[in-house]
Amino acid sequence: MTGVALKGLLARRVRAVLTALAIVLGVAMVSGSLVLTDTISKAFDTIFTSSYSHTDAVVSGKKLVDYSNGGNATVSKELLERIKRMRDVEAASGALLDLNGDSTHATLLDRDGKAIQSNGNPTFGFGIDTSQPRFNPLKLQDGHWAKGAHQVVIDAETAKKHHFAIGDMVGVAAHGPKERFRIVGTATYGNVNSLGGATIAVFSIPTAQRLLGLRGYSAISVAAKPGVSSEKLLSELKQEVPATAQVRTAKEQANDDKQGVASFITFIRAFLLGFGGIALFVGAFVIFNTLSITVAQRTRELATLRTLGASRRQVLRSVVFESFAIGLGASVIGLFAGFGLARGLGSLFGALGLSLPEASSVYATRTFVISLLLGVLVTVLAGFVPALRATRVPPIAAVREGAVIQRKKRLGPLAGVVLFGIASALIAYATLGGHLGSGKSLLALAGGTLLGLLGVAGFAPVLVTALAAVVGIPARRFGGAAGRLATDNATRNSARTASTAAALMIGLALVSFVAVLGKGVRGSIDRAVDKQVTADWVVTSQNGWSAFPAGAGRAARSATGVTLASDIRSDRGRIGKADVNVNGVDPATIARVYHFDWKQGSNATLAGLDGHGAIVKQGFAKKHHLAVGHGFTLRSPAGKPLRLTVAGIFQPPQVMEVLGGVVISRAAFDRTFVRPSNSLTLIDGSPTQAGLDKALAAFPDAKAQTHAEYVKAQSSFINTMLNLLYVLLALSVIVSLFGMVNTLVLSVFERTRELGMLRAVGMTRRQVRRMVRHESVITALIGAALGLPLGIMLAAAVTHAVGKYGVTFSLPVASLVIFTVAAMIAGVLAAIAPARRASRLNVLEALQYE
Repeated sequence: MTGVALKGLLARRVRAVLTALAIVLGVAMVSGSLVLTDTISKAFDTIFTSSYSHTDAVVSGKKLVDYSNGGNATVSKELLERIKRMRDVEAASGALLDLNGDSTHATLLDRDGKAIQSNGNPTFGFGIDTSQPRFNPLKLQDGHWAKGAHQVVIDAETAKKHHFAIGDMVGVAAHGPKERFRIVGTATYGNVNSLGGATIAVFSIPTAQRLLGLRGYSAISVAAKPGVSSEKLLSELKQEVPATAQVRTAKEQANDDKQGVASFITFIRAFLLGFGGIALFVGAFVIFNTLSITVAQRTRELATLRTLGASRRQVLRSVVFESFAIGLGASVIGLFAGFGLARGLGSLFGALGLSLPEASSVYATRTFVISLLLGVLVTVLAGFVPALRATRVPPIAAVREGAVIQRKKRLGPLAGVVLFGIASALIAYATLGGHLGSGKSLLALAGGTLLGLLGVAGFAPVLVTALAAVVGIPARRFGGAAGRLATDNATRNSARTASTAAALMIGLALVSFVAVLGKGVRGSIDRAVDKQVTADWVVTSQNGWSAFPAGAGRAARSATGVTLASDIRSDRGRIGKADVNVNGVDPATIARVYHFDWKQGSNATLAGLDGHGAIVKQGFAKKHHLAVGHGFTLRSPAGKPLRLTVAGIFQPPQVMEVLGGVVISRAAFDRTFVRPSNSLTLIDGSPTQAGLDKALAAFPDAKAQTHAEYVKAQSSFINTMLNLLYVLLALSVIVSLFGMVNTLVLSVFERTRELGMLRAVGMTRRQVRRMVRHESVITALIGAALGLPLGIMLAAAVTHAVGKYGVTFSLPVASLVIFTVAAMIAGVLAAIAPARRASRLNVLEALQYE
């Protein structure tokens, strides 16, 4: 029977290939996702481990808060000198090198004076002690290291991309106005091929300290003398360092540096694998439909095998083996196709401004195991039900012309209703319980969505006739006899049509869900920002969300037409064991350009923001049990304490908050935080764009926008995310496209004699092609009619759950129309090859076809 199965596959090569393509694409997505994320992980591992490859211990400032603009506490030059004099220390070197914070932020400028940055990717400015090369993680590619006050080494990738050569002058903007430096060398970070859009500028340590506004070092690397253990060295160092510093082994420091990145890579991997799973899920529908049709068409063949002595078990084993063979072959091809797709996914992230570090590709054993196992398992499971049907073929069917498999009473619609009911309950639990975002609710939402799709697919055959009658109106009205026959063909085997449409339904349901939810979120962000910021103009960083030098705010005041400019400082602080966003504002001007929604207090309360007054967000006050008049202590990233008293309580919109949990006076902020910088400068008046650009010319990392431009820019990242999701979901639509091609090709085989009779009674080749095209478009529109409402309902449920954040339900009518048109185009494309084959049938041979 194994030989019979293999010969059957070889005899039906076209059908086998078309069936396999669905699995190839799904497995390629899984394989590519694993290769890409493993490669990114390797790149980050290389970056962090190379930083301490010849280091036994690292002394650094204690990390009190995450994502600080000013960075952690530094370690002093005096401490470095004491460490060098320790008896068990062979060498020690200080450096300004922070891969996880903004304390070493320095932006390179291109030849036109514009900031070189890619959608917020890091722009590093390092200070390296090149007299101790053992501690230097960078590798010099050309030239020499920076020595003088106006020399710089830049990363080789930036030099190549922006056509910089040794000897050229380049602008650098860091904590103050831009400066000019001469390029004396190019370097790479360890063995990493690309830093994914990040740039590096390497200075001498005194130059970096001046440029970055830092005192001391971000870390001191220490090497022990031969024979001295790491444990002994650490013990001695801990007795030497102050309370604001910490001592770690090189491995511990590298692992700590990688923690944030590891969670990010895990998210990216799960994100991409989710879309690979969707493609495989759609592929399962394609395989199920294809094998169901082929089993039905092989009734006499299977009956003959039974007549010759094959048992039901042998027939079952034969058909399941066919599924296994197709799945294995497709999975192997998909596995290796995924290696190429990994590069494509990397390019996709780059095109969307989300470039990530790159290293040599990683092909882990688990990539092979998971990809092959998933592909084969999905194929075999999808083919099991058709295989069971094959066992029901009675031997007598071998002598009956036109015999078909007698199916048992269909339970699919009832099962579909039950599944849809369970799905509705799970989605209701996830979205109505007020806890959307927890692990259980997200799992319930994902499970409910999956069961909902299966449920709709289950009872879809009952809806096919009604849906075909509606979506087939244009075909019947404008397609003539071919259009009417196409509608009849679509409803003749409702289960087959429903299964084919269900594959497309899944992709369209998810796409419409993303579009509807995306429009609601974008609208909520626009309304929230517009409500908070009332200024005529807004100065932000180039990427719109990171901090920029405080000097840029002072420069903006000098522009002609500016009547008021109010800076908003920003950084992270710590209260107790919790991190909090802290803002420093000018109490005299902030209320004129920012709207406070007061819960306790008024604009007059701002006058109380003296050296120890603070206004706090309502949610923050509730969490920390604070009321007006209560005191609390805020610590800066460097550990400096500031005693504060609550003067008022306000509540910004819960989405896109412009001000953080604690707001203090700008004077108090500047005294507490080491490197004060702005998140925004809000401007009133009637300046011109040219005037503001001129005033900000010395600060290329800052830009001025009108109020409307600023509001629109705050939600622009939603468009980037939507484009990414659309591209990834397009894979499932492509898989469903192959499913429609499969169904139509097999339908043409099945109806060979029927097509011959139609041609014999006068139907032209053109009418045959038109009939197949109309049938394909009707099937695609049935998929759209099932998928779009399902996606809209799911988006409505999620929107209700996040309504407390100001997200409202809004239909993107234009997008939904585009999706419907895209479904029609998919139907036309899927029909090209089947329509041509149908029109080219030899009439006499078709009439003799069995």
